[in-house]
Amino acid sequence: MIEVVGLTKRYGDVTVVDDVSFTVARGEVLGFLGPNGAGKTTTMRMLTGYLPATSGTVTIAGHDVMTDPLNARRQIGYLPEGVPLYTEMTVSGYLDHMARLRNLPNRPEAIERAMELVHLAYRAHDRIGKLSKGQRQRVGLAQALLHNPDVLILDEPTVGLDPRQIIEVRELIRELGATRTVILSTHILPEVSMLCNRVVIIKKGAVVAVDTPAGLTARLQGAERIELQTATSPVDVTRFYSIPGVTNATEQTPGHILIETDSSREVRPDIAKLAVDAQWNLLEMRKITLSLEAIFLELTTQEDPIENVTESADEDAVSTDTIPTEQERA
Repeated sequence: MIEVVGLTKRYGDVTVVDDVSFTVARGEVLGFLGPNGAGKTTTMRMLTGYLPATSGTVTIAGHDVMTDPLNARRQIGYLPEGVPLYTEMTVSGYLDHMARLRNLPNRPEAIERAMELVHLAYRAHDRIGKLSKGQRQRVGLAQALLHNPDVLILDEPTVGLDPRQIIEVRELIRELGATRTVILSTHILPEVSMLCNRVVIIKKGAVVAVDTPAGLTARLQGAERIELQTATSPVDVTRFYSIPGVTNATEQTPGHILIETDSSREVRPDIAKLAVDAQWNLLEMRKITLSLEAIFLELTTQEDPIENVTESADEDAVSTDTIPTEQERA
């Protein structure tokens, strides 16, 4: 559904997006992650055709964004982070205006369906300026859904929403992702774990990882870690080395034992049996896995102090506030 090959954006000598490539299939929700200044927004703007690429190609449902822009854009519903709204218009009036711009047939039906999808039909005749920030976000999502697109590109879709609205929007994204292709940019990492089939992580404009959340964990986890809590302390941790696969065991605090294994076999039954046979009064045993936050930090801070990550090729400093020239838009 979406194919990105060698996508690059330069401003003079500054490379904001550097040879980015990935694909997204129909029915897949792809999380797009990176620290501030990594090139996320610039990439998403090139995917939608708002910004021209310096080099590389973007194909949406078989249509090249640069050579066949109108047909490519007809496949896309785009929710930018700061969606532009006309606050003096009513919700239905604004959606009707957007439907006219898209030259949609059956505008009333399209507007009603979009408002129902985002649970905003009851505010149809209210002025947008009187809506809460969360409700305005839903208006923006409704305009992205007006033409029933095959592809949704959502930049921070839950920003500013209250907890109930966040749950509703996440559930909506799950429903839409069953039949559409969704690219989701977000800073809320647990949101990626809950919604996304795969994750693209970029750093300084370049892709550093493309995988499922579980796949990223497996790649970076290395040795598995198992944590024990016993009522007995101290314990003879050297006894754990008799279990094949155990590479390290330490009692970090009284009764709190951390065991590392080489992941070659399941050792938890053997560990539990040893603790029971030794009468250490086992209270708890759990496997420790890397969180998505830990994976994100591991991939995006390697070789660079975290405070310096946003200082190079900053998309906010370069591209977000830069209005493309007529030559760039041509």
